[in-house]
Amino acid sequence: MKETVEVFIPEENLNRRIGEMAAVINNDYKGKTLHIICILKGSIFFTCELAKRLDMPVKIDFMQVSSYGDGMQSSGKIKIIKDTDSPVTGKHIMIIEDILDSGRTLSKLIEYLKEAEPASLAVCTLLDKPSRREYPVAVDYNGFEIEDEFVVGFGLDYAQRYRNLPYIGILKIEQD
Repeated sequence: MKETVEVFIPEENLNRRIGEMAAVINNDYKGKTLHIICILKGSIFFTCELAKRLDMPVKIDFMQVSSYGDGMQSSGKIKIIKDTDSPVTGKHIMIIEDILDSGRTLSKLIEYLKEAEPASLAVCTLLDKPSRREYPVAVDYNGFEIEDEFVVGFGLDYAQRYRNLPYIGILKIEQD
C-alpha cells in the first residue's frame, strides 16, 4: 500500500484564514473573557494558532469525546474520555473543533455543555464538510468549507500519523 499526501490548503492560507477568524472573534468577544475548549486530539494545532491571535482574556481547557456503540455505528451518545477541568456554568464558551463531518459527536457535545448553563456557547471549526452532515450543528466561526476528501495535517491524522504537517493535505492510498 502506498500513501501520498497532496497539499490542499497551504500553510500560508491557513495562517491568513485563522487571522481573519480571530479578528471577528476579537470583535465579538471584546470586553469578555473567552473560555475555549479544545477538542482533542486533532484540534490542538488550530486551537494554539487561533489563541495566539485573540486579544481578550482567554482560558483554555480540553475535552476528549467519542461516540460509542457496537464499534460499527454510533449509539448517538457521547463518551467523555476527558472532561473540562473547570465548570463552564456562566462562562462564555467556545468549542474549537478541527473538522465538522457528520455532526454526530459535536451535536451531542453541544447538548452536554448547554446543560451546564454557560453564559454563551459558540462553535468554531477549521474545516466543515457539509455534504457529510447527518446531525444539524450551527457553526459560528468556520475556516474552510471543503468537499468530502480525507484530509490530514495541521492536527488531523490517519492512524495517528500526519498530524505534524504544517498544511492540510488530501491523503491518497493506493493498493500495490
